[in-house]
Amino acid sequence: MNKPYIICHMMTSVDGRIDCNMTAQLRGVEDYNASLAALDAPSRLSGRITGQLELAAGPFKATNAQAIGHEAFQKNREAAGYEIVVDTHGTLRWHDDRNASRPHLLIVSTSAPQEYVDYLDSKHISWIATGETKIDLKRAMAVVADEFNVRRLAVVGGGHIDGSMLEAGLIDEVSLLIGAGVDGRAGQTAVFDGLTKSDQPISLHLKSVRQFDSDAVWLKYSVD
Repeated sequence: MNKPYIICHMMTSVDGRIDCNMTAQLRGVEDYNASLAALDAPSRLSGRITGQLELAAGPFKATNAQAIGHEAFQKNREAAGYEIVVDTHGTLRWHDDRNASRPHLLIVSTSAPQEYVDYLDSKHISWIATGETKIDLKRAMAVVADEFNVRRLAVVGGGHIDGSMLEAGLIDEVSLLIGAGVDGRAGQTAVFDGLTKSDQPISLHLKSVRQFDSDAVWLKYSVD
């Protein structure tokens, strides 16, 4: 299967939690963007919740529920890198991407409203629709590689999209910046959440370790 080389890059507390309000307070948060840039992955992928919190212009509500109903894609912008957001049902509004330096690329299921992708077209936002009741991530990554020429991609959260990509066998490398602090709160999302297929751990091989002056530690692993 053709796909980009995919790196999951996250900042965590020592206990593996990734709540953004918490990680923003950790020593080492200033090293996150530098470590992300060093991965040389011009395209970045996040899930709906992260997209809603950090990127979107608000919620989208369709007035016509007619589904797309078939696999399709539309490249409305050519770019060296994309801000990719997985939004299964097409629920987020966006600013116009006509002049964006890193334009958005939305991935939805074929059950998302046709009205939603028409709206994306009006905002010069590219999109992929694949999978019926949930997104077919493997197929989506093949389209990202073949049609959008994405060769390296950083998955930047949250825990559920990280877990889904890992479970689908799509992540080649795990890159963790561990800040110098403990979260400790019950019920907080971890780097990888919601894996369902096995009670066996997914094996990793350590590639490198770097300590920053902030006391953050950057670990990089390859995935078996």
